[in-house]
Amino acid sequence: MKLDARDRAILAELQSDARLSHVALAERVPLSASQIGRRLRELEEAGIVSGYHAEIDDQAIGFPVVALVRITLEGQQEDYMRAFEEEVTRLPNVLVCFLMAGDYDYLLRVAARDLDDYERLHREHLSRLPHVARIHSNFALRKVVNRALPLGLVTD
Repeated sequence: MKLDARDRAILAELQSDARLSHVALAERVPLSASQIGRRLRELEEAGIVSGYHAEIDDQAIGFPVVALVRITLEGQQEDYMRAFEEEVTRLPNVLVCFLMAGDYDYLLRVAARDLDDYERLHREHLSRLPHVARIHSNFALRKVVNRALPLGLVTD
């Protein structure tokens, strides 16, 4: 799907506040509420809008420790990767998992209540994932940048 300026404006408004109604969006983007609804359906069907989420502060709900975990598998055979990916999706503390190109195979963002909690997650879950050869953990000290996709960079 090719995005025009109005689509990008709709997406920018939703990134700012995903709870906006079609009427409120129509007040900000020069389209009718029905046109907004049609465009949103098209954006959803195209997979450009994949969901609507609330941004929740990890610390405020008791998960102040953010670990960035680099995992290297024993090999990159398809069955090793499939087994690892199936299991890692079952761990609720793993917030994000990327398949990587480069020095390691996967990068995870893991939430923990404290360092003891992370140690438990590492011992009981991460180290037991299938075909894991090495785990390297780094801990975030504070969030410096956390922004939405810069839609001004998307062109027609």
